[in-house]
Amino acid sequence: MAAARGTIRVGIGGWVFEPWRGVFYPDGLPQKRELDYAAERLGSIEINGTYYGSQKPESFARWRAETPDGFVFALKGSRYCTNRRVLAEAGPSVEKFITSGLTELKEKLGPINWQFMATKSFDPGDFEAFLKLLPTSHDGIALRHAVEVRHGSFQTPDFVALLRKYGVAAITSADSDYTQIADITAPFVYARIMGTKEAQPEGYSDADLDAWVERAGVWAKGEVPDGLETFGSTPAKAGPRDVFLYVISGDKVRNPAAAMALTQRLAAKG
Repeated sequence: MAAARGTIRVGIGGWVFEPWRGVFYPDGLPQKRELDYAAERLGSIEINGTYYGSQKPESFARWRAETPDGFVFALKGSRYCTNRRVLAEAGPSVEKFITSGLTELKEKLGPINWQFMATKSFDPGDFEAFLKLLPTSHDGIALRHAVEVRHGSFQTPDFVALLRKYGVAAITSADSDYTQIADITAPFVYARIMGTKEAQPEGYSDADLDAWVERAGVWAKGEVPDGLETFGSTPAKAGPRDVFLYVISGDKVRNPAAAMALTQRLAAKG
């Protein structure tokens, strides 16, 4: 019997990018239909605009209405929560973000990515104070949190243990120079791959696409793929995990093609 696995969703960062017009989006497609077009071909999109400023509840409701059943959005947490010297003082900013209307996405609300600058180092007490500020639900909707850290001081067993204590995912950065922490610390996996290249029509070579499909399948079983950096102990309780895999950065023009190629390969594998 095949091992049980979670749902794997592959996506991109945002959907408004002028160079995608005529490459990913057909010529003449109205801009107001770009989200609908992207969502029909991908399983998720990471919204970056929420990192820079507040969005209106009406916007979240519209995005939910314009996307198909089963589609999920990830959101970047506000930079006003993470770009600060003392994280324990982020409470009002976290509350403002959580109550900004994001629950209008309802069942299409995926993980929240709390991204930290590369200059932010690991202070165990202060970081735990930040994790305590992250609510597990709002408006009756469960919230899933992930953190993207980019300083080498986080590559420790203590950080991994802290995330497991609060059920927060360590975002795995791959194909890049960013700090990598691939330990599974939450009931889901959140990964951002950043190695697409202009020379590859689908962003990655066939071999690299197949490798990421294999890694996604391993994650979905609740295991860590070979070749990724981990720093904590093996989780006491393994099991299926939903996987959110975003093709980010690299050669951005190629990212939709890479995400679609990965999605098609995953569908072919069943």
